[in-house]
Amino acid sequence: MSKFLNLLAGIALVSTCAAAPAMAEKLGLGRAALPEEIAAWDLDVSPDGTGLPAGSGSVEDGEMLFAEHCAICHGDFAEGVDNWPKLAGGKGTLADKDPLKTVGSYWPYLSTAWDYVNRSMPFGNAQTLSADDTYAIVAYILYSNDLVEDDFVLSDENFLDVEMPNAGGFIVDDREATEAHFWTSEPCMEDCKDTVEITMRAAVLDVTPEEIGTEAGQDQNGHSAAASHGEARVEEAKAVEASAALDAELVSAGEKVFKKCKACHQVGDGAKNKTGPTLNGIVGASAGQVDGFKYSKVMQAAASDGLVWSEDELAAFLAKPKDYMNGTKMSFAGLKKDEDVHAVIAYLMSFQQ
Repeated sequence: MSKFLNLLAGIALVSTCAAAPAMAEKLGLGRAALPEEIAAWDLDVSPDGTGLPAGSGSVEDGEMLFAEHCAICHGDFAEGVDNWPKLAGGKGTLADKDPLKTVGSYWPYLSTAWDYVNRSMPFGNAQTLSADDTYAIVAYILYSNDLVEDDFVLSDENFLDVEMPNAGGFIVDDREATEAHFWTSEPCMEDCKDTVEITMRAAVLDVTPEEIGTEAGQDQNGHSAAASHGEARVEEAKAVEASAALDAELVSAGEKVFKKCKACHQVGDGAKNKTGPTLNGIVGASAGQVDGFKYSKVMQAAASDGLVWSEDELAAFLAKPKDYMNGTKMSFAGLKKDEDVHAVIAYLMSFQQ
């Protein structure tokens, strides 16, 4: 709230600067704002590039800066953490009942992203980024939305060359003329609609949990607890045997690389679905089979077509998820190094069920 009030105060300062000398002379209070004081608040950047400072920043530098300053709230890949905003993903969802509005799917002008990062971020430490840092972070956000390549460098010179997917999705606000009747006529106070229709349910928002009741002595699948325990011990023994055959150094390297995946995926005992599904037993498994996870339409289609996550298929997916499967919900841009891909797969194989 204090941040909002400070912003309002700044707007008031800028908007009254022209009248300040006259008010000071009339009331004998205050003084005209100095140029440097006005400049401190006059930070806005327009869609046509007006207000952009000279500078540049690469996707590569932006990835490091984003990890340092932004990932704690927005995730390593701009996928969002908990209820903090998602900055990437949502392609093709604006017509859905529950659209995902991100920089890539919804925002019409790149200047909005640049201006907001420059003016208000990082959270709690606003306006500490240099112009080059801001260019780099915005470049990484574009990359996370699959709008530029990993070698892209954003600058004041090529800023207007970037085309935002939803630039044509906005129209001029003409409500003052087209909706004038809403506030010029007498409001309806009773019997305003003939019928009332439910247009959306809580399930669309994923706030209605689905619980499966169990009887005493049974697991959630209806199996006896004793039988389930015995089966679990057999599976555990198989997992230990499979893990022993893996290259320990490669698995260890994969564990480090998997830190890039932890924001969305869990493995091991007690793993739960998050933004992405659990990955226990993923190597060699059929696609789209994790219980309780809502897969994208393209992943469901691939599963129906018989996609199996072999090592080769996983390697292709991890290298470039969006190239491998256009429309995937996975916002991660991909692992650049082949050795990282193979290491992560080895690590995942150590959690076979």
